[in-house]
Amino acid sequence: MNEPPEGELFPVADTERSTGLLPSQMLRGAVALGHEIQASAPVGDDQIQPASIDLRLGEIAWRVRASFLPGLRHTVRDKLDQLSMHRIDLTAGAVLEKDCVYIVPLLERVALRSRTTAAANPKSSTGRLDVFARIITDQATEFDRVRDGYRGPLYAEISPRAFSILVRTGSRLVQLRIRRGSPPFSDTALRRLHAEIGLVEAPEGAPAADAIRDGLPFTVDVSGDPETGVVGYKARRHTDVIDVDRIDYYDPRDFWEPVFSRRGEGIVLDPNDFYVLASREAVVVPADYAAEMLPYYTFVGEFRVHYAGFFDPGFGAEETGGKGSRAVLEVRSHEVPFMIEHGQIVGRLVYERLIARPDRLYGGAIGSSYQRQGLALSKHFKKVALP
Repeated sequence: MNEPPEGELFPVADTERSTGLLPSQMLRGAVALGHEIQASAPVGDDQIQPASIDLRLGEIAWRVRASFLPGLRHTVRDKLDQLSMHRIDLTAGAVLEKDCVYIVPLLERVALRSRTTAAANPKSSTGRLDVFARIITDQATEFDRVRDGYRGPLYAEISPRAFSILVRTGSRLVQLRIRRGSPPFSDTALRRLHAEIGLVEAPEGAPAADAIRDGLPFTVDVSGDPETGVVGYKARRHTDVIDVDRIDYYDPRDFWEPVFSRRGEGIVLDPNDFYVLASREAVVVPADYAAEMLPYYTFVGEFRVHYAGFFDPGFGAEETGGKGSRAVLEVRSHEVPFMIEHGQIVGRLVYERLIARPDRLYGGAIGSSYQRQGLALSKHFKKVALP
């Protein structure tokens, strides 16, 4: 690894690598040339993130009876013919009701070349509203993965869980990363990177770097704010609709109630409730890497735990004003009440190298919403202290 220039926290690659995630400048070029990414409406520059592209909802949605995967022999439209209940026009905006499942064609499609794949994830703001959102392709056998060489449409499966939401054509709920080749990254390499940079700033008693296995572990903070005792927020059961395109608009007291620590014993998660918590550790993502937050266990029931998902290059970095940024966790228990204790391992961070350093980094300079965050609700809510 090259030494960084004076005053720069992370090194800049001298040349492009042959494998890795596409950085912002390459994503922008792919859009301009119609390679990898195509769209039925012009792609805005603000859709291009440091290591991903925001995908937009199209003009219609189908309410369906059940979630599905098309399988190797079928397209998404084939399955819609079997499972759709009715069609909804999104051009003027429409409400997607909680506990219902919808399929929405996206304005973007992909034309991946050989040895090129893609992976999707909900945007951070989507997860923090407890909106279950994932990508499907034709002939897909798994969610959120776009196979090598796929050329065709993309669809979003959307199921609001805590709040009904108002969406429209152009709303952005999911994001896509594009990967060239199969770049290897081992726990040994992750330990080395952590030793060089310090990928997490761990408080005393947190897992050490030598605990790295299949990623860097992180733990939950349920000790409570020293002044208020608040450890997180729980979604209220009966609320108004949330417009996903309104920013800094809603009073959080109408949608959330605080969760308090009980004598340092942790908190009990009710399977009927949705919680926003925070990690104990501050997270750092170097400028030429991206990270993904994964559940500690790969199987967590019929719905996965919603995590913030993708972490962009520059998140939590000192050079982008993000020192001290923690990971926000979107948590649901499954089937039975579950006590989660302070310092319990709840997930792992997996890092992946970019082909080149991106020409934009996560932070205030590009309008990123969650740099320097602690325990934080989504950007839709005003910064008002909950009682």
